[in-house]
Amino acid sequence: MHPARRPEPMSAIDTLPPLREVIAAHGLSARKSLGQNFLLDLNLTAKIARAAGDLTQCDVLEIGPGPGGLTRGLLAAGARRVLAVEKDARCLPALAEIAAAYPGRLEVLEGDALRIDPLAHLAPPVRVAANLPYNVGTELLVRWLTPPDWPPFWDSLTLMFQKEVAQRIVAQPGSKSYGRLAVLAQWRCDVRIVMDLPPEAFTPPPKVRSAVVHLAALKQPRFAADAGVLQRVTAAAFGQRRKMLRAALKGLAPDIQAVLRSAGIEPTSRAEDVPLSGFCALARALEEAAPG
Repeated sequence: MHPARRPEPMSAIDTLPPLREVIAAHGLSARKSLGQNFLLDLNLTAKIARAAGDLTQCDVLEIGPGPGGLTRGLLAAGARRVLAVEKDARCLPALAEIAAAYPGRLEVLEGDALRIDPLAHLAPPVRVAANLPYNVGTELLVRWLTPPDWPPFWDSLTLMFQKEVAQRIVAQPGSKSYGRLAVLAQWRCDVRIVMDLPPEAFTPPPKVRSAVVHLAALKQPRFAADAGVLQRVTAAAFGQRRKMLRAALKGLAPDIQAVLRSAGIEPTSRAEDVPLSGFCALARALEEAAPG
């Protein structure tokens, strides 16, 4: 009988070294100024990649790959191509090593994700998967949810946030977490939290828990509304969430009480009590009330 072979460690998702060795070799300490917290467990990065669904026929956009843990998970999961946008030049040599291990399947763009247009580098279908830098995550999400045309360039978003932000995305009316992010996300997407991660999964450990949210784009929004008007309504309503809507929204129309009533909303309601359908009705009513 042959002696039993020892199983390969689960972290061996490819032939590249463990991430701790990569970080040590390239001197990659996470920088707070860049919102960096590196996820080193390749079991977890592989699990996040799986949460993005079948990637074999997709290009994947990744923002803030850092030393490349999730990048490796996405490529090992069979992503057709990965486009990684990285602001921190220190990480580029580590990403180049991954590109060499997966010939023709990883392209790295150095720069700020808020300023780079990735579309010229991507072929549909496109999915977005990222452990987003904490300091730009919400802004990027709002941009992806509010393009001029719908459906967007992406089929789905699989994104890691601070857990508090993740809860705001999936929140329901009447809860403290319910706000503008919930309305904008749930208007055009099916949303769910697919993973919960403790601080100790990261280097350095953040002070808060993290969670991965999966957002699947709907072909059509759930209710008719103009995206720009809906953004203005939710920004005003939740910007002063303790006020009644007749006060919070008074700058949006001369007779806001009449507009609210025409949308089926009591002027004394507060923003957190209005469902998605109500905000869309209000956006339509404001458009109708606007002077032609």
